[in-house]
Amino acid sequence: MELQYRESLPDQHAYFALFESTGWNREYGLTPEELHAAAGRSWFLLAVYRQGRLAGTGRVVSDGVLHALIVDVIVLPECQGTGIGTAILTRLIERCRAARIRDVQLFCARGKAPFYRRLGFTDRPADAPGMDFKGSPAPAAEAS
Repeated sequence: MELQYRESLPDQHAYFALFESTGWNREYGLTPEELHAAAGRSWFLLAVYRQGRLAGTGRVVSDGVLHALIVDVIVLPECQGTGIGTAILTRLIERCRAARIRDVQLFCARGKAPFYRRLGFTDRPADAPGMDFKGSPAPAAEAS
C-alpha cells in the first residue's frame, strides 16, 4: 500500500466526502465551503493519499507556542486498521514537539479513546480544567 503524505489542504470535495464518512456533520451541518475554510485555518494539516485518493487527514489548531489541539483525525472506513491513523497522529505530535508546544490536547471522537490511549494520550480527570460551550454565542455587537 503506497501512501503519500502532503502538508497541504486537500481538494474541497474530497475533504468534505471524507468528513461526511464520520457522521459528524449531522451535528455540525457544515457546507463544503465552511469545512474547507475551517481546515485552511489550521496551524498544521496533514493529508494522506492512498493510490491517489484522499484516505485520511488530521489537523492541529494552535497558537504555535503554548497550546495545541489535535482535531479531525479521520481515516476512510475502508482504510481503518491499516496504520494510516497511527501515522497521521504520530506526525501531528512530531510537529507539535518540533515547535516545543507545551500543552497538546486531543478532541477525540466517541468510541475512539482506546486508539488514542495506545498512542500515549490519557483521559482528562473529571475535575480537570476545561469545559464545552453548548449555548448560543452572543451577537457580534455584544461580544467583548
